[in-house]
Amino acid sequence: MSFHESPVTFVSKIEILVMDIERCRSFYRDILGLKLLMGTESKAVFSADGEAPLLTIEKAGEVVEKKAGSAGLYHMALLLPERADLARFLRHMLKRNYPLQGASDHYVSEAIYLADPEGNGIEVYIDRPADIWQRDEGEVHMTTEPLDANDLLSDGNDKDWEGMPAGTVMGHIHLQVLELKETERFYCKGLGFNLVNRYGSQAIFVSSGGYHHHIGLNTWQSRGGEPAEKKSPGLKYFTLVLPNEAKRDNTLQRLKEMGTSIEETTGGIFVQDPSGNRIKLATA
Repeated sequence: MSFHESPVTFVSKIEILVMDIERCRSFYRDILGLKLLMGTESKAVFSADGEAPLLTIEKAGEVVEKKAGSAGLYHMALLLPERADLARFLRHMLKRNYPLQGASDHYVSEAIYLADPEGNGIEVYIDRPADIWQRDEGEVHMTTEPLDANDLLSDGNDKDWEGMPAGTVMGHIHLQVLELKETERFYCKGLGFNLVNRYGSQAIFVSSGGYHHHIGLNTWQSRGGEPAEKKSPGLKYFTLVLPNEAKRDNTLQRLKEMGTSIEETTGGIFVQDPSGNRIKLATA
């Protein structure tokens, strides 16, 4: 089963605001290895396969400084097709001498962490087979252990890194939120996700279709903070793809009954979580 296509609800793409569009464009194309689908002086759209957008960066107009401890993007997570792809990516980053922020074994996955030139967090990862994940009463067991980089690098020696492979998808998004109680209610009761892991007392993970997580939510740096300013650099919105229009209509009805504001524009239907993170609701 694919965890990133209908009938699963999943994150398909992310849009962020940046201050230096040229510097960020160069990073995502030349270092991260995404393909530039469309570019103007103020916007760049990136893809892995040359067709489906994964990430849009847009130049912030009237820049409002992002406040420390505010809600927003913790990291976006690009899921590669094969372990050999992650090995080639790690080898590529080491050759480029690009600073990494971490490398972890989460039991369900192996992950490398870094940030773009403006501090937007990025995870590049691969999943282990879902049939070996440990589940307990609906929760998926996840850990954070050091990645065995030597073992990983022994894979993928057959060819060099040639950019993000065509099968790369936006595996999940991890958000900074201001609290967890109403956040859990919004994502589970409202959007229809299942809670699949409580990671200590300050983070939860939710998913659809039994995935280890499509969305991570934490208060590690943002508890009691403020929503991000709409014009400040960072997350503008992310797109959730629901299986069909009936599923979306039912979701919108639940959100309305919960008192959530629904914004219908020519660009789509948008909602905000309790911390002000903006979400576009699309259909497969």
